[in-house]
Amino acid sequence: MSYIPHPLDTGDVKLPEELLELTEKIAENVHDIWAQGRIAEGWRYGPAKDAVAKCTPLLVPYGELPESEKQYDRNTALETLKLIVKLGYRIEKETRG
Repeated sequence: MSYIPHPLDTGDVKLPEELLELTEKIAENVHDIWAQGRIAEGWRYGPAKDAVAKCTPLLVPYGELPESEKQYDRNTALETLKLIVKLGYRIEKETRG
């Protein structure tokens, strides 16, 4: 295999605090979407990952994940937000009066 990933460098992007707060909500949603997809493919909870039996210990609510798994989802969320900003888009929260 000769695939070499080349993600855009977002190291120069500094997110405002309100977007950093959004990271955790996105991370939880990323996990839920992943879990929903796994369940649809026939996966179920199991104490150890077993691809043949389609079992994984990660089919639990986000809050019950090990910190290392939460960090993986947080990084995905954070890098997605940084990429959006780097590409020139703005993220604004709607204010309701």
